[in-house]
Amino acid sequence: MTDTALLPLAAGLESQLPALEALYRDLHRHPELAFQEHRTAAAVAAELRAQGWDTTEHVGRTGVVGVLRSGDGPVVLLRADMDGLPVREATGLPYASTHTGVDEDGEEVPVMHACGHDMHVTCLLGATGRLAANRDAWRGTVVAVFQPAEEGGEGAAAMAADGFLDRFPRPEVCLGQHVGPLPVGVAVTRPGPVMSASDSYRVRLFGRGGHGSSPEHAVDPVVLAAAVVMRLQTVVSREVGAAQSAVVTVGSIHAGTRQNIIPDEAELKVNIRTTDARVRAKVLAAVERIVRAEAAASGAPREPEITPLTSLPLTVNDAAATERAVAGLRSALGDAAVFPLPWPLAGSEDFGNFGTAFGVPSVFWHFGGADPAAFGEDGIAALMSGEMPPGLPVNHSPHYAPVPGPTIDRGVRALLGAAAQWIGTARQP
Repeated sequence: MTDTALLPLAAGLESQLPALEALYRDLHRHPELAFQEHRTAAAVAAELRAQGWDTTEHVGRTGVVGVLRSGDGPVVLLRADMDGLPVREATGLPYASTHTGVDEDGEEVPVMHACGHDMHVTCLLGATGRLAANRDAWRGTVVAVFQPAEEGGEGAAAMAADGFLDRFPRPEVCLGQHVGPLPVGVAVTRPGPVMSASDSYRVRLFGRGGHGSSPEHAVDPVVLAAAVVMRLQTVVSREVGAAQSAVVTVGSIHAGTRQNIIPDEAELKVNIRTTDARVRAKVLAAVERIVRAEAAASGAPREPEITPLTSLPLTVNDAAATERAVAGLRSALGDAAVFPLPWPLAGSEDFGNFGTAFGVPSVFWHFGGADPAAFGEDGIAALMSGEMPPGLPVNHSPHYAPVPGPTIDRGVRALLGAAAQWIGTARQP
């Protein structure tokens, strides 16, 4: 694809790609946890200033905002997230992360860009570079948002609450994208709900400790935790209808220190994904009911503690804005590369908090970062039916990493193509 295939906005992108790939590898090698993205934010701010953007740091703690004006016209917000995950990288890449960080519980953990946020930052900086270099090709204002703490669902709200509309132009539309296990060059989205709501809880289960040889004198919270985990699997299979959607995952379980000591308590961390408000309320109530009922059935000496951790809203694409953005994606990637999602994805995002806070429409899409050879001739059809090629690493896997070069190129073009639907009219002399 040549630069002219995307209007003038992408002119010169090919010459920028080597530097962008070097940037991506550096970001991948140096991931940072939520609200700890100091190195990443500094690199972003330095690049924006070098490109000529008005740049503000420490927005919502570690966020960065760049503003670039090119005459009168619409205001478009483009967003990328910056935080990594507490995952030990196993890709074997020469630029793999060996970093560690301290999580919210004060524990030292390995850190990896297992969700592709390094790719998001790279693509947005590629787009900001082209917008700055080609200002005669567009009119309006672009607000580039580099957001912290997406993984916990706190970053977008923190930036919006940090006097955003008092400090920066109000956007007419918010645009964002996410790399994923799709073939490079492919993009998918849909109007309406596009990603699930997410609710996470810490559950403390209380028992009565004792000797492993005398369980009759104790109340074993490990057995109680196991019963809760297994019973929670029935929420979706027995309480959610076949035409509805929900996921319940126990992602963390901790109890005890030795094999011959029955501990006093166990801790679970539970995550719930839903795409409908009524289903959400039903599932959340079922989870609490099961936790409390199993504790009572086990003779627990205390009621369990159920503490909310994070809550991410349903990500909803505005219908009219999605139609425009899809037209831009098709102009950037080709008509045959943009597909409608048949249903909302089970993953979650806090991107929608920007549009909600500002009272403006938003559009979110996913673009491919995987080698197309992994998908075969019917790969796209299989993906649209919910199937994934066997062994293909997905987001949050210790083996996940996009193919850098072509993914960066297509990710930059996707952002520019969508943005061009609002700002792509050249200024008149």
